[in-house]
Amino acid sequence: MLEMRQQCRNSEQPIFSSRAHVFQIDPNTKKNWVPTSKHAVTVSYFFDSTRNVYRIISLEGSKAIINSTITPNMTFTKTSQKFGQWADSRANTVYGLGFSSESHLSKFAEKFAEFKEAARLAKERSQEKTELTSTPSQGGAVKRNVLSVDKPGKKKESAPGDLQSPLTSESINGTDENRVTPNTPKHSEARAEPSQNALPFSHSSSSINKHWEAELAALKGNNAKLTAALLESTANVKQWKQQLGAYQEEAERLHKRVTELECVSGQTTAIKSQKTELNRTIEELELALKAKEEELERLKAEVESANEFRFQKDTLTQKLKETESRNQTLEAQLSDLEQRLESSQLERDTYRNNLCSLLELLDSKIFELTELRDMLAKLMEGS
Repeated sequence: MLEMRQQCRNSEQPIFSSRAHVFQIDPNTKKNWVPTSKHAVTVSYFFDSTRNVYRIISLEGSKAIINSTITPNMTFTKTSQKFGQWADSRANTVYGLGFSSESHLSKFAEKFAEFKEAARLAKERSQEKTELTSTPSQGGAVKRNVLSVDKPGKKKESAPGDLQSPLTSESINGTDENRVTPNTPKHSEARAEPSQNALPFSHSSSSINKHWEAELAALKGNNAKLTAALLESTANVKQWKQQLGAYQEEAERLHKRVTELECVSGQTTAIKSQKTELNRTIEELELALKAKEEELERLKAEVESANEFRFQKDTLTQKLKETESRNQTLEAQLSDLEQRLESSQLERDTYRNNLCSLLELLDSKIFELTELRDMLAKLMEGS
């Protein structure tokens, strides 16, 4: 992380920044979004002048939640008014950004398209440079194997990618005419060279022959070494072709991967519409659930009222049973009293009858006594 920040400070400069909520596609389902930031963070475009690439970087504290290099195959897609996404095949994920307004999203998408085009142009320029450097490397592999010499006995250093020449200072006299190509030793030129620098007449012809024999042997050795260098450069060319084929296969694989991700991105719109429909269904179900909960509360209140009514019913039933038992007791008492009343009434009727009889008898006696008094009175008056 410290190296990334140091690199950003040294070779990369922020070009454009915006704030957004960062998401990544769920690596397991490849359908749901997983938030990678707790709140809105700064998302910036950076330009790496060293590698000539554009990157999207976002940090949350000390954690890098986005580190995506923009390639010509990338596409930034607006899936809603405030949400956009792009696929990064190198990171093997899909990034999503949720902005606070549609204008921020549009500005970010414009910058993405601009830097994508710049990345494409930079890639084309690098490919042209590669082709220009690779073409002479194949056609003149042998010529680069020969070291140029500034002075006799002093070799000139070659480039790091060039093959080192096996020539020695003994076989080079400092002129361009003495550079020898493989399999073509120039004996005539080699013999013509000493004629320009004629030896003094004091030297014997035998020493001259020995000198040219040594020169010829050195040239043969250099020829063999150059042939080996040619074979080595041919092997390197084959290896470079194999690497180029591997790079092309990798590019095709990445292109297929990008196509798959674009298909997934196309499916994301349908998935989002399904998600919107599901959210609407969930809201309807939540409303229905809320209504059911209210109905349940009402039913609970009714159940509580029913329980109270049941308790009151049980209490009243108990009281009714007690009242019925008391009623039965009272009925028994009433029946007893009725029987006693009937018997009393019979006794009273009998007593009344007896009294009537006694009254009739008393009336008759009184009448007789009255008659007897009247007779006694008459007798008293008559006497």
